[in-house]
Amino acid sequence: MERNTKIALLAVIVIAIIAVAGLAFSGLGGKQTLKIATTTSLEDTGLLTVLEAAFEKQNPNIDVQFIAAGTGQALEYGKKGDVDLVMVHSKTQEQKFINESYGTQRYVFAYNYFYIVGPASDPAQINGTNATEAFTQINTTGSANPDQVKFVSRGDNSGTHNREIQIWNKTGADYNTTIQGQKWYIESGKGMGDTLNLANEKSAYTLSDSGTYLAYKGNITLVPFVTQGKDLLNIYSLIPVNPEKFSNVNNNASMKWVDFVLSTEGQTIVGEYGKEKYGQQLFIPLAGQAEPTK
Repeated sequence: MERNTKIALLAVIVIAIIAVAGLAFSGLGGKQTLKIATTTSLEDTGLLTVLEAAFEKQNPNIDVQFIAAGTGQALEYGKKGDVDLVMVHSKTQEQKFINESYGTQRYVFAYNYFYIVGPASDPAQINGTNATEAFTQINTTGSANPDQVKFVSRGDNSGTHNREIQIWNKTGADYNTTIQGQKWYIESGKGMGDTLNLANEKSAYTLSDSGTYLAYKGNITLVPFVTQGKDLLNIYSLIPVNPEKFSNVNNNASMKWVDFVLSTEGQTIVGEYGKEKYGQQLFIPLAGQAEPTK
């Protein structure tokens, strides 16, 4: 009799535990999580918040969580299987990520341009130049007069930082030996918004994606001097993390996000974003089109 009582009591406890667990799951609405590592430049503009709201309206069972970092760090999260998908903007790094089987496929969804911005006084006289000419001028005048001409770099292995390095190297200067460490060259080690604020404080030049600059321009006095050209082309893409390499990733939710961002609704959000708040679009939709080259 005592044994039967113990068995019955144990059964009640087990049922209670299952019931509580069921209620907890039900309370969460049975939601699954989609973790996305994204660039700070995308987050700083506010675009992701709008995309997330529209996506979750269509997919109420998916909770989107963003981790903002530079492209290099975002890809590192993907390499560890800590996220389900990455949204980044550095093609060379992206292709390496895919070639090493960390990502499945690259889906381009938007583009804009990098801007070379600086103080209105333009002490390096870069107005009217192209990207490599501007960087050459900044290097020359900064080396001669580091108290008057400064450049703030993100210095964080982000897509923006990598593009900056490419431009320095195209000028004929070796980034590691003749740019880094110079008195006029400052590394923030931070995201795009913080870097713009630091450059503004120091009346320095910097390289910014156009979206973040336009989102911040109301709070800073830096002006854009160089805004076009193939060296400044900035393409954003989506890459799902490879489920064959990491069984824990939510590939189903990742592909739903990809499909949504590339859909007519998603691309309309991308193309319209910024017009009302900032007076102009921050991104140009790119789904289903050939990648621009200039």
